[in-house]
Parts: sequence; C-alpha cells; structure tokens
Amino acid sequence: MNSLIEQEQQLRVNSSHEEVAKKLIQQGGYVSPNPFIWEDVLVSIVLKKPVLLKGPSGSGKTKLAQTVSHFFQQPMQSVNCSVDLDAESLLGFKTIISKSGETVIEFVEGPVIQAMKKGHILYIDEINMARPETLPILHSVLDHRRMLTNPFTNEVIHAHDNFTVISAINEGYVGTSPMNEALKNRFVSFSIPYLNGEQLKMVMQDTYPSASMQLVDVMLNIGNDLKNQVINGLLSDEAASVRSLLDAIALAEHIPVKRAVQYAIAEKLDDKIERRLVMELVDTWVR
Repeated sequence: MNSLIEQEQQLRVNSSHEEVAKKLIQQGGYVSPNPFIWEDVLVSIVLKKPVLLKGPSGSGKTKLAQTVSHFFQQPMQSVNCSVDLDAESLLGFKTIISKSGETVIEFVEGPVIQAMKKGHILYIDEINMARPETLPILHSVLDHRRMLTNPFTNEVIHAHDNFTVISAINEGYVGTSPMNEALKNRFVSFSIPYLNGEQLKMVMQDTYPSASMQLVDVMLNIGNDLKNQVINGLLSDEAASVRSLLDAIALAEHIPVKRAVQYAIAEKLDDKIERRLVMELVDTWVR
C-alpha cells in the first residue's frame, strides 16, 4: 500500500492540474472539474476510506470509479442497486451442482465477497435506490472492521489489504430514498459537478477529434447555457449531462445540430416545457 501512496504523492508533486487533466483525457479517463477532487479521492482510497460520489446523472461518477481502477491497476466488481437488490445479489447464493458423480451444494460468491477476498474495487452504483433494510449487511464491511460473516455459509471474511469501496448516488431522483445515517457516516463524501469551460472542451476534442472547432464551440456554448438553466432551477439535472452532450456531438457530425440536440438531450426530458426550453436555447446558437 505504501507504493500507492507514493504514486499519489508523485502525481501531486510532478503534475499541474492541467497536466493531470490532459493525461487523463488522453487515457479516456475521468477529468476533475476542480484541482482537488481527483487527487483527494485517491488519498481517501489509499487511506482505506469508503468513498461516496454524489452528483447528477452524467457528471462522471462511474467514469471516476473506472479511472481509479485503471490508475491502481485494480479490477472492479460492480453492484447496480434497485428495489430488487437482496443479500444474494451482494454476497452470492447456494446452488446444486454435480461433482465427481455426486450432487453437492456449492456457494457461488457474489461481487462483495469476491472484491473483499481478491482486493478488488467494489463499485456500488445508485446505492440510494436499494431498500434501506438491505444495506446494513455491509456495515461491518465499510467501517474499521473491514470484515463480514457470510450468513449463507458462516464464513468470516476479512478484507484483502487493497480492498476498496466506491459508491455513487443521484440525489433527489425518482425512486431514490435518503441514505440511512449509519450507512452514510461510513463514507467520505464527494460532490461531483459537471465539467465546464476548457476541460469540457478538451474532452469534446479528444472524444471526437474529427469534429470541427465550430461544432465544438457551438456545443460548448449550448452546454454552458443548459448548465446555467439547471442552476437556475428551470431544467432538470439530466439536461446538463456531459454524456448526453457528447452524444449530441457524435450525431451532429452527421445530421443538423438542432436535431442532434433534440435526440440526445431534449427528448430525454419528461417535461414538455423543459424540452421546449432546450430547443429555444439551441436556437440562440444555431441559425
């Protein structure tokens, strides 16, 4: 683990924020919208602190987790939460198999146990979509004990030294519920905002190098307008999704910009007034 600390410290000493951003973009990784998020998440992970990423859809939470996995060359086990998530989905399940001509019961390990034993990253996406009564089984995994008693086998599992937990939530979305305080207090929490300005421009250019500078500039202006309207409360968070904006650029290389934005951004919004507002913003930049 000392080698991980040395890597992180070397990153801070030898690289400016802009240099780190360019390097991560070139590698297809997460780009931090401020000089601190990326480095501070790395420090938290090195210190074995479970990390909670809070932010709107499309802000890059999953990309951040994937980039951490790449940075530490550490495989990632993923859990996608929903109201149907149960202990078996997290820990594993018993099944009947035939072995050497005999029928035996075998336990198939789930993502939590695999990550704990192998020293992988456990990524829990949309953790606030799970039923509150499902997640207390992870309390001992997430605190200083870093252990778990498997209720299906009674095996006591102590986490590998490199075991890491990263969770993500979209706050205030339909189907979500407030996190239990006992669970929330086990995490170090980071708010992940949308990219903007020069960093967003770099991502656009790197993702679609064939896109013209005129198209990139138009999409950047549209993206900034959408973000401002989200801040003003006139548009839903997903209207400013970087993921959707990149989808729009991909389409706009082959079809008119207005239609590209309509398909990639506006049509995803449930509210008719919001869809109309998005297209009105586009009209200010596209003639």
